[in-house]
Amino acid sequence: MQTKDLLKKIRRIEITTNRLVTDVLAGQYHSVFKGRGMEFDEVREYQFGDDVRSIDWNVTARTGRPHIKKYVEERELTVMLLVDASMSCVFGTRKMMKRQLAAETAALLAFSAIRNKDKVGLIFFTDKVEKFIPPRKGRQNVLRLVREILSFVPKGSSTDISQAVEYLNRVTTRKTVSFLISDFLENPAVMAERPSFQKAVTIAGRRHDLIALALSDPAEGSIEAKGILTLEDAETGETVLYDAGSRALREKMAERSLKRIEQLRRFFRSVGLDFVGLRTDGEYDDEIVRFFLERRRRKGR
Repeated sequence: MQTKDLLKKIRRIEITTNRLVTDVLAGQYHSVFKGRGMEFDEVREYQFGDDVRSIDWNVTARTGRPHIKKYVEERELTVMLLVDASMSCVFGTRKMMKRQLAAETAALLAFSAIRNKDKVGLIFFTDKVEKFIPPRKGRQNVLRLVREILSFVPKGSSTDISQAVEYLNRVTTRKTVSFLISDFLENPAVMAERPSFQKAVTIAGRRHDLIALALSDPAEGSIEAKGILTLEDAETGETVLYDAGSRALREKMAERSLKRIEQLRRFFRSVGLDFVGLRTDGEYDDEIVRFFLERRRRKGR
């Protein structure tokens, strides 16, 4: 991608996502993702209605008047974006490619994070970790992350999600809010049965607030064409012949696509993690807002 075109795309994404953050997500992100806990702020005199459990008995004894300890939320979070850079994400038949969808979704989350003064970092992965950008604050850092997602050329082509999740577990020492953005085009039944994947995701789910964002395109479940087509797997290079005129084959393809997404959803729920589906022909911002609202309702916030 030419530098001029890339800058235009980055600027468009910044304008779009900033508007969405301002108009829609301003309070949702803050209310859904809490800080690490409460930290001591000050001691003040007891007032009617204060919780007596907060009384500081040492200060109360010293002054002869009841005082309480006041705490504030330790707000600052670290947000990690784990982004699939495999070749299957360089695909799209509707409004955008899956890589573009990943970039815009990541930008929306990143701008929401910096609006709340949180740090944002990035892990690029294929069948290995390709690049790690440590968490930092600020607009310039977010613009760099978006630029990397749009322009990064990986060395690998296939996908091994467990590598990225294991890396997250190694390089982070404190709890993060981590978004795993991928099309998950490994076989989900095989992936879920793989001990390394199960172990990595389970450990990450305990250490971090891990959310899976699954990218998909309508053509992965239904090809609107006629005749005999040659289809190539973007990650392996394997080719197969496909009779687009066969109704039975089209129905089987659609069924397999739906089954794959449902298997993914069930797996992540089975380990207590959130799962959100995003499509190249959909409104990703609506899906993110819906997820925030549903999660807020579920957690009673």
